[in-house]
Amino acid sequence: MKKYFFTAILSAGILFAGCGEEVAENKPPLVKVEQVNFSSTADNESYSGTVCGRYETNLAFQVGGKILSRNIQVGEEVSAGQILLTIDPKDAVEQNRSANAQVQSALAQLNLAKSNLERYTELFNQNAVAAATLDQYKTQYDSALASYNAAVAQSEQSRNALGYTNLTANASGVISAVNVEVGQVVAAGQTVLTLTQTDELEVAVNIPENKISTVQIGQPCAVTFWANNQAVEGKVREISPVADSTSRTFPVKISLQNISAKKIQLGMTATVEIDSQQLQTQEIILPLSAIYQTGNQAQVWIVKDGKVELKNISATNFEKNSVKVRGLSAGDLIVTAGINKLHSGQEVRTK
Repeated sequence: MKKYFFTAILSAGILFAGCGEEVAENKPPLVKVEQVNFSSTADNESYSGTVCGRYETNLAFQVGGKILSRNIQVGEEVSAGQILLTIDPKDAVEQNRSANAQVQSALAQLNLAKSNLERYTELFNQNAVAAATLDQYKTQYDSALASYNAAVAQSEQSRNALGYTNLTANASGVISAVNVEVGQVVAAGQTVLTLTQTDELEVAVNIPENKISTVQIGQPCAVTFWANNQAVEGKVREISPVADSTSRTFPVKISLQNISAKKIQLGMTATVEIDSQQLQTQEIILPLSAIYQTGNQAQVWIVKDGKVELKNISATNFEKNSVKVRGLSAGDLIVTAGINKLHSGQEVRTK
């Protein structure tokens, strides 16, 4: 009896020991993780800038001449089609008269060549002249017709030049520079005015070369104007790829948002605070061992509610043992070791 009792106890112990080993074997694997944290105390960079128009046009006459009248001043608002400057039209008028006379002369030669061609065509039909003679008058007519067409084209060109003696505004805006005075002789194509369109304003700033890497297109900015202490929202619109040869800084254009009700004028001084926090929350450095590659898509394992799942990311810069990535959120738990042994939905332990 005692022997059977001892055997039962021994069998039960072995059974319980086996169950304990099975429980230990089924325990979720332990993984090494790294939590995504973004600094909330990142310092935003501030720069001084000047208000300018996004579109500035250097205006010039299409013909040369002497400035006869100036109808605008610097800072004056103008409308599209408004006459800004005029040059003396005397030369253009005379050229147009000469061109018109050339048209009349060419027309007379064309009429004569046409009459001769008609006469000799009739004679040829009566077998009164040879075909070679008729061909000669056909050639004269074709030459006269070409000369007439050339004279007409030159007349149109001279008439256009007469209209070019008035310089008109190509768009509404403000005259930001005047480079000539009445009585001055200018050449065709010489810049005489600068017209700045005011329907879309922006702020121009210069970023040092050691800070340009922290600035990206579309990055939000806070723009404050020194004159009236008004603040508006802005975005980085353009970053020059080349540094200024003198200051060694990079010109950057900040577009202004929702400024219709603000009293903002060209040339105002503004302080631009670029939000470097947003850029920082977009990127994080991870060890290469955390990257799980599926085809052309880079991914990482995220631990969520005790289970792992893949999350797509984009790699922006590779180093020797690390990589800079985007696409993660603050608080994400990233598996940084043993990623090839995991499968989606698998339970894991982090400690």
